[in-house]
Amino acid sequence: MAAPPTSPLPISSILSPTSSSSSPPHPSLLLHHSMLKRLTHRFLSSNPTKLLSSPRKPHPLPHSFISHRPFFASKVLAMADQHTSNPTSQKHTNRLAAEHSPYLLQHAHNPVDWYPWGEEAFAEARKRDVPIFLSIGYSTCHWCHVMEVESFEDEGIAKLLNEWFVSIKVDREERPDVDKVYMTYVQALYGGGGWPLTAFLSPDLKPLMGGTYFSPEDKYGRPGFKTILGKVKEAWETKRDVLVKSGAFAIEQLSEALSASASSKKLSDGVPKNALRLCAEQLSQSYDSKFGGFGSAPKFPRPVEIQLMLYYSKKLEETGSPANANEVVRQVLFTLQCMARGGIHDHIGGGFHRYSVDECWHVPHFEKMLYDQGQLVNVYLDAFSITKDVFYASIARDVLDYLRRDMIGPEGEIYSAEDADSAESEGATRKKEGAFYVWSSKEVEDILGEDATLFKNHYYIKPSGNCDLSRMSDPHNEFKGKNVLIERKSESEASKFSMAVEKYLEFLGWSRRKLFEIRCSRPRPHLDDKVIVAWNGLAISAFARASKILKNEPKEIKFNFPVVGCDPREYIEVAEKAASFIRRHLYNEQSHRLQRSFRNGPSKAPGFLDDYAFLISGLLDLYEFGGQTSWLVWAIELQEMQDEIFLDKEGGGYFNTPGDDPNVLLRVKEDHDGAEPSGNSVSVINLVRLSSLLSGNESERYRQEAEHVPAVFEKRLKDMAMAVPLMCCAADMLTVPSRKQVVLVGQRSDEFETMLAAAHASYDTNKTVIHIDPTNSEEMQFWEDKNSNIALMANSHFAADKVVALVCRNFTCSLPVADAGSLQALLSQKSVHPA
Repeated sequence: MAAPPTSPLPISSILSPTSSSSSPPHPSLLLHHSMLKRLTHRFLSSNPTKLLSSPRKPHPLPHSFISHRPFFASKVLAMADQHTSNPTSQKHTNRLAAEHSPYLLQHAHNPVDWYPWGEEAFAEARKRDVPIFLSIGYSTCHWCHVMEVESFEDEGIAKLLNEWFVSIKVDREERPDVDKVYMTYVQALYGGGGWPLTAFLSPDLKPLMGGTYFSPEDKYGRPGFKTILGKVKEAWETKRDVLVKSGAFAIEQLSEALSASASSKKLSDGVPKNALRLCAEQLSQSYDSKFGGFGSAPKFPRPVEIQLMLYYSKKLEETGSPANANEVVRQVLFTLQCMARGGIHDHIGGGFHRYSVDECWHVPHFEKMLYDQGQLVNVYLDAFSITKDVFYASIARDVLDYLRRDMIGPEGEIYSAEDADSAESEGATRKKEGAFYVWSSKEVEDILGEDATLFKNHYYIKPSGNCDLSRMSDPHNEFKGKNVLIERKSESEASKFSMAVEKYLEFLGWSRRKLFEIRCSRPRPHLDDKVIVAWNGLAISAFARASKILKNEPKEIKFNFPVVGCDPREYIEVAEKAASFIRRHLYNEQSHRLQRSFRNGPSKAPGFLDDYAFLISGLLDLYEFGGQTSWLVWAIELQEMQDEIFLDKEGGGYFNTPGDDPNVLLRVKEDHDGAEPSGNSVSVINLVRLSSLLSGNESERYRQEAEHVPAVFEKRLKDMAMAVPLMCCAADMLTVPSRKQVVLVGQRSDEFETMLAAAHASYDTNKTVIHIDPTNSEEMQFWEDKNSNIALMANSHFAADKVVALVCRNFTCSLPVADAGSLQALLSQKSVHPA
């Protein structure tokens, strides 16, 4: 069935089936204007600015609506780290060899004549009058590697691409703005998306057709990549006008629908409270009481959900509902425990993998992403602050120590990711997912000898392999005979082995170290050593917060491998080095603008909203948890530039891109809090914090900007609160009449560190910590200029031989206290508010 020839035709659905069934798609189904409008409306009514996966359950890639996976990934995966090879030894070398992105370099020796995103490629498409083939992915994307091996390394497919198209490769982590445009298009028309993202564009970059992963050959009633290339070529030659008009119309419709604005300067009364409650209730309804987490498999550790639940529990406690508050906390703690004991946690080397394919957090997709590590550290730190249980502190340290050991560059920069795939042995040409992380029972026995029994019992290690806890864990028996470590026994097992608990835990740590030493001799997964500002901002926050929160660990605590057990003060040094690297290499002191990323030099891409917002958040934490005032000064400078570049001063909210690149066709205000929080949600919290730190017109302006942002997304907060959990928290923060302030006055010393740790000992997201040294003229001048009340307090309460603290709430300050115990007692006083 086709639309009338006089109607513009946006897309041929043959190119991307919309159903997960194995029946073939309609041979020539074309969508006309009215259908596109309905699809766009449906997409936006369910997720008005959501561009990636569904809010409730992100999916592993590729999505089933594109293709089933009837083959074994391990048998087709044969990608080498080609960017380290000598170009003269390669049969093919294309323009990507001159790029910095690890993902682009991985494709530098494909027979496909790849171009990077840029005018050279666009001009070539115009000159040859051919469509653009756009492929978007990232260096640790498993299915991107599969499609490369199957299609982009195939000489026959490369010949078709080179003759019929101009082919462009984009690293979505380096250019999230480009990815956003075409992912939005694919999602709007097909209801889902993923990576690799496959799109066909006109030479002026309008989308014509799209999908995600495609098998090279026709299978199971679905068109293969070769067929698709032929169909696109045919459509370009016979229906070009229709396709071009359709692409333009699609962008026009999406641009109109995604240009959210608010006439009101703040949310309607009652919306923040109701959105917070609704989101928490919906998450509780999806809570898995058996395995923890919210929702079913595949399970992603979405830290913004944990943040919301902990925030909501605090509100319940303050409004006189302790029983309900305890139940919410119980769900969170059980989830964090299950994640930490599951295979999604790397027990040998520390850190967390991307997600679990099963419901029991056991068999993961093995890639490790920096944005997960930073956020997860913060929720484990929050859990420790609430419970004082060192289990949560130990997991936070586990992740931080993994980052310090494996993910930090020579100047303190923090790298982006580690791949899921690696060779099973040195010299092997094929890579296999999880090869670096899994163990056979015999390997463990050979390494640990007669001590292996206890370790195998604790981590559920079996000769036949242990990926049998769920039918979803290993449906194709790819891990037959292999074991993904999972703690199914607790320390109470010590008595069965006639051991004290402490000795039992020491033995497990010793065993993990032995396995770690052997694992170090295995071929490592590919390291994406690109430095992304936004993700470094998340990690800076985690390291800074850990430096003080972990000072509240009990003195007698003992650490076992892979936890190092360093002085927490070392963590703030890591944060400062990472921030300093960004300032030196990715910040222009004259223009006050950021670049997006760094690898062998800054990338061409500008900083995006997330880069500014996440870095500002990290810098605020760096200051509040003991860093110099200069970090706060920089945060304010960045906020000013963020407002200049991204803020919609009339309609409210922040765009995710600068808007000065005509080749980026959509400018969106993102609100979805997914694997990463949205830049708008983080920005509201940043503005609330800055408003509390400063005074006068500056404080009031930040407050007004903060209030305007959630108003843009009021419908979303009312209808789909679960998609925006951090925005729910941010909106509620704006209803707090007076943010609690803790002001520390004194010179830097061990006593200062102790008092600062006390100020951060309790969980309270509506608290600002200010520290000031009256003997430091630069600090005093800053506060004289930005908040003279703080300078006055410093002058009034300074004593050379001690550090004093004042706690201010409801516009009234306490009497000064000079010891950590008294400060903690002040901060722990319950203040019950009406419900």
